[in-house]
Amino acid sequence: MLGAAPLFAQTRPRVAITMDDVRWQNIPEGRRAEAEERLLTHLHKTRAFLFAVGQCVDNPHGAAILRRWSAAGHRIGNHTYRHQALLGKITAEEFEADILRNEDVLRGYPGFRKVFRFPALKEGQTRELRDRFRGFLAAHGYRNGAVTIDASDWYYDQRLLARVQAEGGGFDVRLYRKPYLDHIWDRARFYDQLSRDVLGRGIPHTLLIHYNLLNSLFLGDLLAMFRSKGWDVIDAEEAFSDGVFTRQPDTAPAGESLIWALAKETGKFEDRLRYPGEDDVYEKPVLDRLRL
Repeated sequence: MLGAAPLFAQTRPRVAITMDDVRWQNIPEGRRAEAEERLLTHLHKTRAFLFAVGQCVDNPHGAAILRRWSAAGHRIGNHTYRHQALLGKITAEEFEADILRNEDVLRGYPGFRKVFRFPALKEGQTRELRDRFRGFLAAHGYRNGAVTIDASDWYYDQRLLARVQAEGGGFDVRLYRKPYLDHIWDRARFYDQLSRDVLGRGIPHTLLIHYNLLNSLFLGDLLAMFRSKGWDVIDAEEAFSDGVFTRQPDTAPAGESLIWALAKETGKFEDRLRYPGEDDVYEKPVLDRLRL
């Protein structure tokens, strides 16, 4: 058709929720039960992937969380037992043992799938380490639970918790709602446009957020935001079925968002890529300016 937009431009953006860590211990005890209930309630229309850290769930309370998420149809992935990032403080042998130790914790849950997410999205500082871990995961039947939309919700939660702990029930947690949603929307637009520029098409995105107080408060608003802006919220397992998640970018250090790494690999997007892709240093000035 004359004047028709390219096919990739017509594709509605899609996003799936992937949630890391399951650090239920960090949610204030007085808010914990409600927060855990709200997290599941927010996701009642979609199926997420919960990447569990073994030491967070290797206990009765954590086990109960995984049973409830499995029963609700969500998937559970491996995020190592101790959540030690590959930044030189853990040996390759220790890291591999940590993956298998966590598998022992998770394999009994119906929702468990052999999908692995690297702590802090660090996949090896050198090509040799990167390739070693890629081979290890393949040999043990794992695929990489890569992130396409990276973000710093953990830092917003960290700041929120500090205010709640300092001011107690007198602090209005709703003050974090708009800054948090603005942050996620900014990052979503960035990575979606980058994916279209690098790949020539829209992809089903996997958004990285965390099991925390912040998302217990605002995840429902976040999902509503995406839908109101024309995005489809899809199941995480559906997103991971896209061929882009089989890509293994040739970058070192390896990691960050999969889209970041694919852009880095081309050498054509240096003016748009920062390292690390996301971190508190980018968000601290925003929250400081807002006095949050």
